[in-house]
Amino acid sequence: MKIALLDVDSSIPNLALMKISAWHKQQGDTVEHYMPLAHRIYDKIYASKIFNFSDGSDIQPDMITGGTGIDLETNLPQEIEDMQPDYSFYNYPHSIGFSQRGCRFKCSFCVVPKKEGRPKSTNTIAEIWTNRKSKFVVLFDNDFFGNPEWRDRIEEIKEYDLKVNFSQGINIRIISERQAQALASVKAVNLNNTNNQVTFAWDSIVDEKVVRRGFDRCVKAGIKPYRMQFYVLIGFNSTPEEDLHRVMMLKSWGCDPYVMPYDKSDLYQRRFARWVNHR
Repeated sequence: MKIALLDVDSSIPNLALMKISAWHKQQGDTVEHYMPLAHRIYDKIYASKIFNFSDGSDIQPDMITGGTGIDLETNLPQEIEDMQPDYSFYNYPHSIGFSQRGCRFKCSFCVVPKKEGRPKSTNTIAEIWTNRKSKFVVLFDNDFFGNPEWRDRIEEIKEYDLKVNFSQGINIRIISERQAQALASVKAVNLNNTNNQVTFAWDSIVDEKVVRRGFDRCVKAGIKPYRMQFYVLIGFNSTPEEDLHRVMMLKSWGCDPYVMPYDKSDLYQRRFARWVNHR
């Protein structure tokens, strides 16, 4: 069969599509990136949409769709979920994956608890790190330290001498001294693998005290403030004054704020994000 895969909005390689590609190639099918002009010649077309706000106009009724931008119910069949990703589909030289799924919190702006439930361990680092020519791994974990096996994952990262990006951020509000020390013991880098950096989040103004406590614990453990990036959610339950306060407070601590608009159609949120994120 001739298979096409449509990646609607992923900024980095889409893990689900890479697993679908690997499964179909194992069946002897050919797989390629979707081309609208060739729509009629495909036997199956899969489309993945991650974000609600993304333009899904390329998605057609005869496509097999999935992703949180479509619904929270659709999951890959288990035989596809268990596949090693086909990194050649994106010509991606590194490794990506989840060492855990789920989250301990139920933040109303986040779909993870509804889709994945409570935290649980899913893969070891060895199982994720399949592109062995590169020693850089991107973890999609939404609650890394919520993983009951987080200590084992930290030891694996150190044993294999890997650089790791915690792409979804670490929950600094409840980070313990031991966890801060563990985080400081690994080579955390940004998504481009160009700078030493670990990402956290400050989503609500009411969390200032616990965010500061976590920040102090990380600094004490040896993580320099200039190595800390913070996602700053705006437009959900905050005023512009509260948004500015969080950004300027993080700057005063020596950290790097990165604004995440809740509603990208809102002019203020787009402009504020551009002002902060473009330095």
